[in-house]
Amino acid sequence: MLADSLFVLLSLVLLIAGAEGLVRGSASIALKLGLTPLMVGLTVVAFGTSSPELVVSIKASLAGQGDISVGNVVGSNIFNIAVILGLTALICPVAVQWQLIKIDAPIMVGVSLLMLLLLGDGALSRAEGSLLFAGIVSYTILNVYLARRTTTPAVEAEFEEGVPKPTSHWWADLLFIAGGLALLVFGSDLLVEHAVSLARSLGVSEAVIGLTIIAAGTSMPELATSIVAALRKEPDIAIGNVIGSNIFNILSILGLCSLVAPIQSSGIRPFDYWAMIGCAVLLLPMLWTGRKIVRIEGAILLAAYGAYLYVLWPKAA
Repeated sequence: MLADSLFVLLSLVLLIAGAEGLVRGSASIALKLGLTPLMVGLTVVAFGTSSPELVVSIKASLAGQGDISVGNVVGSNIFNIAVILGLTALICPVAVQWQLIKIDAPIMVGVSLLMLLLLGDGALSRAEGSLLFAGIVSYTILNVYLARRTTTPAVEAEFEEGVPKPTSHWWADLLFIAGGLALLVFGSDLLVEHAVSLARSLGVSEAVIGLTIIAAGTSMPELATSIVAALRKEPDIAIGNVIGSNIFNILSILGLCSLVAPIQSSGIRPFDYWAMIGCAVLLLPMLWTGRKIVRIEGAILLAAYGAYLYVLWPKAA
């Protein structure tokens, strides 16, 4: 069990490093091709930072481990809201923009309900995956349109700061991309193999491992980004990252996974889906009240995650 735990930790380091390399190389090429930092941030960086979840879920889907693929998405979405936003708000209250309240947060709740509907039979077909992937394409186009229409110099500067600077040579970009992809593939193989072995050692299901260890591990880049933003007194970055990541996880990751190989997932219970939806719904009144998530609300979110883990582990063991 100790060896499996160490390999899981190593795989998470490889996934984070791979995502960083992929984002750096891809963003550099995009900037050299003339895309603005705003466009790069909304597309290349947004997709790249979720690449650990994507690659791990595709690997598990190809291996016929649908519970890990779906559990990774469900668990990540719960972790993103309850832990990442909870910790961020404890460090520094999180201000909320109107677009997130009126557009992005309701979309997050809507796609969460859609996921429950599609996976109600424990399976996700290629046709259903196509529907989900069409959703992420539409959402990305909407985001780019709204950003172009309402952008301000301050927002442009924020995106410019968050986008990696271009390298001096094309070959360096390609090296970053190739190295990042290699680390992501190798890290995902390592994570899935040893997470399954760890699950057997602990006497829990693959679904529980996907919902907890894998979900939390692949969300580490978002957690680190949000905590750094909160310490810099710029926590508004965190709420956008979390909501965008949750929408991406459902539409893009599950969409692509089921396009690659139809998903069978019987180990994820209705309770887990409703816990994910509950976190999304719980967030709505917090966003509306004063357009700010305050420390007491952050504590409530963390307590909700603790309650979820308490219910999850004993019943699945």
